[in-house]
Amino acid sequence: MSLVVIGSVAFDGIETPFGKVDKIIGGSGTYISFSSSYFTKSVKLVGVVGDDFPQEKIDLLNRHGVSTEGLQIKAGQKSFFWQGKYHLDLNSRDTLVTELNVLADFDPIIPESYQDCEYLILGNLTPVIQQTVINRLRKRPKLIVMDTMNFWMEVAMDDLRQTLKMVDVLSVNDEEARQLSGEYSLVKAAKKIHEMGPKYLIIKKGEHGALLFHNNEIFFAPALPLEDVFDPTGAGDTFAGGFIGYLAKTGDISFENMKTALIYGSAMASICVTKFGPDALESLTQDQINERIQEFVDLVQFEISLP
Repeated sequence: MSLVVIGSVAFDGIETPFGKVDKIIGGSGTYISFSSSYFTKSVKLVGVVGDDFPQEKIDLLNRHGVSTEGLQIKAGQKSFFWQGKYHLDLNSRDTLVTELNVLADFDPIIPESYQDCEYLILGNLTPVIQQTVINRLRKRPKLIVMDTMNFWMEVAMDDLRQTLKMVDVLSVNDEEARQLSGEYSLVKAAKKIHEMGPKYLIIKKGEHGALLFHNNEIFFAPALPLEDVFDPTGAGDTFAGGFIGYLAKTGDISFENMKTALIYGSAMASICVTKFGPDALESLTQDQINERIQEFVDLVQFEISLP
């Protein structure tokens, strides 16, 4: 099943209590593509980089079965760069540097070979760019998943509301869900967000798991307790890649199957955070993924006798 990924392909500078890297590849499009490639071999990336982006990393994406025909390379320009420093709890961070560079005037191009898109995931970019991608596909995909962040709620709320009407699934963290809805209760927040357009809502809670909402149905996926967490930067995007990758693999977008997809997304995210950047995602085996999934099953599986 063809999956189109739109997102940033970038450089990150990351400092956590456990180490520091000055420049490593990152970006929402990068993490989503690597993660989803373990489930479907028809991943098609839309993005933009400068000519400073290493060709060997593009080649690595290609070896993962990711088409980069929609990845623009701008001569004489620099790729997007973000630098941040995480606090001791790894749940909060300070942004030190943001250089838009090629993203400042990004105009996404949808190659003809991408027009068979059945699944579309909109990584965190401006709502206008997200709309543009949807409008440039001649046929509406079977499922559209969207990620966004509080920054767009502050500076582009009208555009964001318009984009929300065009998607099926919204993925945000708990803070963003509260800001978008104006509700502190996540149950009430979900109802408000459903009214904005998305039929399904994923609320990520970091080390406390993720919630999936659909009408009055709620499902909770736990996060796996890990002994070592080195870098949470791409966890949310890796989660989204595993989620939509599994749906594309199975071709089933029912709420019941989304529950399983949520576990697969959580498993991929739990692997990602064990190394800096996307390093942990570059050479996984199916056995490693299956073992991590089994850990999730063992974590929540229990029997109970009612009185």
